[in-house]
Amino acid sequence: HSMLINAPAEWREGITHKVSALVAAAPPPASMIEGMNRIGFDITHVYGLTETYGPAAVCAKHPEWSALPLEEQVRLNGRQGVRYHLQEGVTVMDPETMLPVPRDGETMGEIMFRGNITMKGYLKNPKASEEAFRDGWYHSGDLAVMHPDGYVKIKDRSKDVIISGGENISSVEVEDVLYRHAAVLAAAVVATPDPKWGEVPCAFIELKEGAQATEEEFIEFCRERMARFKVPKQVVFGPLPKTSTGKIQKFVLREKAKSTQAID
Repeated sequence: HSMLINAPAEWREGITHKVSALVAAAPPPASMIEGMNRIGFDITHVYGLTETYGPAAVCAKHPEWSALPLEEQVRLNGRQGVRYHLQEGVTVMDPETMLPVPRDGETMGEIMFRGNITMKGYLKNPKASEEAFRDGWYHSGDLAVMHPDGYVKIKDRSKDVIISGGENISSVEVEDVLYRHAAVLAAAVVATPDPKWGEVPCAFIELKEGAQATEEEFIEFCRERMARFKVPKQVVFGPLPKTSTGKIQKFVLREKAKSTQAID
């Protein structure tokens, strides 16, 4: 999607109709949804895992959303949404108490699935299957909130949450801010060890062709838009490792962030 948004205008000549498209994998940054809308793409976000046989939830759009300001449309359309009909349920629960979190858009819990398109278990691994289906729900490992209208919004993968001085920092939230910078083609935020705070955010940024920006510029950009403890303490520039489907490989970046030599 970033390639389409940043493609030369002449590459898009002749496409005058609206294009409907799905976006999956990582939660889409607001800037990406807004950018795709600007070039004529109507984006719908779908969400799922291998264990749910692909998309299992969809951000089903309401007709009245189209009358809202673009910024509000982007906020609503960037959520993971509600269950597909074949799923019995998609919910957000406290994994300790197994009770649904309040529908306040703030209380974080874990997304859980149950239904006909959720797997039966892991092949020849009963222990992992039992753990994944504790209390009758499939535990996704994705941390999210439930909005008052019943729509789910991912905050982060449990393994991607950065714990800094006892505070939880959503890497997705920091990435969303970075994507608002005009020079950013792709961004990913991971934890890097810190002797004082335990962990601090480290940003890996791939710049658009011909764009220039400094570490100090990005740090100041973030300071103006979020709490200071969430601001990346380091910024590393260069191409981001991706899978064959274009998904950023955060596990590679986590290893790089552990190495001071690699960051320097």
